[in-house]
Amino acid sequence: MHFVDINGITLHYKTVNLDSGKPVIVFSNSLATDFRIWDDCVADLSADYAIVLYDKRGHGLSSLGTPPYVIDDHVSDLAGLIDHLGITSATICGLSVGGLIAQGLYHKRPDLVNGLILCDTGAKIGDAQMWNDRMAIVKEGGLDALVEANMQRWFSPAFHQQRTNELAGYSHMFTRTPEGGYLGTGAAIRDADFRDQAGQIAVPTICVVGEQDGATPPALVKATADLIPGAGFEVIANAGHIPCAEQPAAVSKIIRQLMAQI
Repeated sequence: MHFVDINGITLHYKTVNLDSGKPVIVFSNSLATDFRIWDDCVADLSADYAIVLYDKRGHGLSSLGTPPYVIDDHVSDLAGLIDHLGITSATICGLSVGGLIAQGLYHKRPDLVNGLILCDTGAKIGDAQMWNDRMAIVKEGGLDALVEANMQRWFSPAFHQQRTNELAGYSHMFTRTPEGGYLGTGAAIRDADFRDQAGQIAVPTICVVGEQDGATPPALVKATADLIPGAGFEVIANAGHIPCAEQPAAVSKIIRQLMAQI
């Protein structure tokens, strides 16, 4: 395990092949998960690429800081980690809030970003009422009160029926997220809006979504792709909001296709 202090936050991170000279992919994960959601994709991609994974503030083994956060807190943390690792250019693959962080990194530090893979995300996700309602549920009953609804949004019916052990594991990952990390990042998502800046993105970009995503549905992701000049759009069959866990081979194939353009 590796840890570093960035912006007063202890970030937990992992690298694979970083000194190999291979093209770098940095993964940023979703709300109430840690970087293990990318494990199956990393197993596929690590032979050909250098990989960086990390737990954002308030998640996994990283420290909490002082919630609530704004999206720039997460963006600045990632920029600081990339600088710390001596990376001068990387493709950023972000899922959900990780996709917001990826967009924010491009707008803040375009020098660091040579491509974007925006998974199950948008230039804006949800509205204030939705996020305030979810945060109120957590404040009242903890993450246990939200886990069932979240798992319905995260995974397809087939996953619920056929992969019950994995479903239990992801439920544990969700409920074991620090409450402050969930609430702090929920506030950051609520207030983040990159719609006006999306047209400025000038690196190869692909927007990806699970066809049964109940959190950021295909129409939302397609609307974001339409805002980004030249962006591709792919729908992954038989997947919900976390396709890197549900259909990792399909996600890895799309990542390889984008990397071939860079």
